[in-house]
Amino acid sequence: MGVELTALHWIYVLFIVFIIGFMVMRRDTTLVCILGIFLIAITATGSLSSSVSSIFNSFIFAISELLPTILIISIIVAMSRILTITEINDVMISPFAKLIKTPALAYWTIGIVMMVISWFFWPSPAVALMGAVLLPVAIRVGLPALGVAVAMNLFGHGIALSGDFVIQAAPKLTADAAGLPVGDVINASIPLVIVMGAVTTITAFYLLKRDIKLGKLNASTGLAPYANENTSEKKDNHQYLSLGQKRFFALLIPLLFAVDVAAMYILDLQGGDATALVGGTSIFILLIIALLAHKNNGLEKTTSYLIDGFQFGFKVFGPVIPIAAFFYLGDSGFSTIIGDFLPESSHGIVNDLGVGLAALVPLSKEISAITLTVVGSITGLDGSGFSGISLAGSIAKLFAAAIGSGAATLTALGQIAGIWVGGGTLVPWALIPAAAICNVDPFELARRNILPVTIGLVVTTLVAMFLI
Repeated sequence: MGVELTALHWIYVLFIVFIIGFMVMRRDTTLVCILGIFLIAITATGSLSSSVSSIFNSFIFAISELLPTILIISIIVAMSRILTITEINDVMISPFAKLIKTPALAYWTIGIVMMVISWFFWPSPAVALMGAVLLPVAIRVGLPALGVAVAMNLFGHGIALSGDFVIQAAPKLTADAAGLPVGDVINASIPLVIVMGAVTTITAFYLLKRDIKLGKLNASTGLAPYANENTSEKKDNHQYLSLGQKRFFALLIPLLFAVDVAAMYILDLQGGDATALVGGTSIFILLIIALLAHKNNGLEKTTSYLIDGFQFGFKVFGPVIPIAAFFYLGDSGFSTIIGDFLPESSHGIVNDLGVGLAALVPLSKEISAITLTVVGSITGLDGSGFSGISLAGSIAKLFAAAIGSGAATLTALGQIAGIWVGGGTLVPWALIPAAAICNVDPFELARRNILPVTIGLVVTTLVAMFLI
């Protein structure tokens, strides 16, 4: 399984190290990413004009890839703002306030509900469905917004997405690459998903509880620089709706989203289609309430709320677009942004690096497990979580043939590592949905997740060694 590593691969690796280093030092990475894009482009093309153009093209590519997420966040924020101003939100969350009375109860309740919804409809629609309702409840009982984001993130984009037991998109990709039945990979992944999920969420909860007690974490910790802008339009004494109207909408809105959930199941809507249904429903809710609450000014106010939502969405993604643009060069984005300048045998920079790593190490159960975790993690660095997991399946197949066992376990391990890193718990542009809904800095959320996820990957890899 030979692969030709060129200067492009090594420049990419070097800038990954730079980016991670700058993130650890809490410095902005935009300049580093743009420089990385330029150097990769000029190395590939040898043309100064093409390289300069590639920077702009990479931004266009990143925005086009991220646009559905930007839109759903913007629309949810616009809807949330009118719910807050008309005080419908207060009526909606009052039943949850009675149930969730401690930070611990808030963390585990939000996490488990998020996980269950995500199993059926994937995490992004789940974030949109529950974030706006449960966040205020958690903050009221003492769980900071950063803690809410951690819970939604680890249970949804971590546990639910890495196992993907219901929709089965992830195990289908890895199983096909490994030449195994999907059922075998799912069965092999169950103990690993349980171990990874338990270790990660318990570790994260312990760290949250410790930092709250020590005063290191409070309601303002981790808030994004733009956080206050989302709530800048304070509620005034004007009663836009009567109590009866508020109660009506407080019941209607969850009912509409419940209908969405039913429609997703009946019509088999998944991923982007499910998100679109939630987004469209949110727009209708915004329109109806704006027209009723603002009466003659309803038309203008509708546009105003949407503008506020879009401003917020693009402010959230502003720092993320240059970073995403760089990492998209590691996969299919390279040929779109720069052109066909990689070797014919290449399957993308990131996948080539994974194959190269697999070819360098001696094979045993222990080395195989460690290598699959590392390869899975590397392929997750592009921020999708899915683009490289088929590579994990193919490498697992090779390793299993060499050591004589463990194909399904190794495949599941690579899948879990790739999705936990790239699916939305460590890579900042992948965990944007939870960060934006909770109004926290995505980079702060990524830093918060690093230790629990790393410990989880180490323990899960050790468990996999015994299962092979």
